[in-house]
Amino acid sequence: MAIDERVIEVEGIKWFYREARPAEENGLPPVLLLHGLPAQSYSWTQIMPALAEQGLRSLAPDWIGFGLSGKPDARDFAYTPDAFIEALAAFVQTLQLEKLYLVVQGFLGSVGLQWALRNPDLVSRLVILNTPVSSAAKLPWKIQQLGLPFFGDMVTQDPLLVDRTLEGGSRYTISDDDLDIYRRPFLTSSAAGRSLLATVRKIQLSQAMTEIESGFRQWAQPTLIIWGIADPWLPVAQAQELASSMSNAELLQLEQVGHYPQEHWSEEINKSLVPFLRRSET
Repeated sequence: MAIDERVIEVEGIKWFYREARPAEENGLPPVLLLHGLPAQSYSWTQIMPALAEQGLRSLAPDWIGFGLSGKPDARDFAYTPDAFIEALAAFVQTLQLEKLYLVVQGFLGSVGLQWALRNPDLVSRLVILNTPVSSAAKLPWKIQQLGLPFFGDMVTQDPLLVDRTLEGGSRYTISDDDLDIYRRPFLTSSAAGRSLLATVRKIQLSQAMTEIESGFRQWAQPTLIIWGIADPWLPVAQAQELASSMSNAELLQLEQVGHYPQEHWSEEINKSLVPFLRRSET
């Protein structure tokens, strides 16, 4: 199943996104897949074909500042959660997505959760993969150091930061072919490093977690939480606590799976993700 690469301009900023369309759509909402730090929409390319085979259209954007999307100067784009949320809202509106299934993962995936809480009428179903969801969540040192004064300015210009961060979180060796794609933005322009630096410095995780913890106690839409319990950064207890606080949530725990489950355990993810999204709407 082919995955198309597309570019649109939204409020003066370029968004790059990947899209997979089924041969025959079944009338269900499209699936919006949001990546974490310091990944790209490429991380979903093992998930998207399985969705298309089951009649589900999927779209996976590179966040602004990441991958092949625009990387505006921090004077023009704030790189705060609110800035990302407003940009995502404009992206969704431009693509005329009136209802969607939302799938989030990782640090920045929490921005997708905040957007969902502020736009609940747009989200029919929600899937959370290893995303900070608790006030106990902390930015891991491998990501924290990307925002440090002086040191962060240097290390975010080093393409090898991708290897160290992705492999540190997943606990898997990532293939050179995949790493070539993740490194490419950092090899092409210094803007990729500056965008990452600004994002880490302004991630405002504590405030985001307060909104997420309180907001999801009232969340009614069906929710599937898939958690790799070998994640060195986000303990499964945080997912368990979230699931128990929600009225309509399921929790699937995967052994030996780290922080980026969609990359190395896509078959296991698809076994639960696809049936959950294809369930009859009630």
